[in-house]
Amino acid sequence: MSSTSQKHRNFVAEPMGDKAVTDLAGIGGVLGERLEKKGFDKASVVLGQFLVLKKNKELFVDWLKDTAGANAKQAGDCHQCLSDWCDEFL
Repeated sequence: MSSTSQKHRNFVAEPMGDKAVTDLAGIGGVLGERLEKKGFDKASVVLGQFLVLKKNKELFVDWLKDTAGANAKQAGDCHQCLSDWCDEFL
């Protein structure tokens, strides 16, 4: 986990609570807005989709690309962020 961003470390450091979707690593303003328009307005809702896809990286990356137009790095960063959060709290 040493090569993760500060945003990633901040997200993984505390419970989910009511975090905004843009608090997820890899999700900035543009992707956040696209996700919100599709009903994924909170990080917890994206986490739900992550869990529905059984934490599978390939499926989640494809879903995030299709849903929000994320690139491979953004989608991978988001997956890693949620995966590490789950390891810490679930």
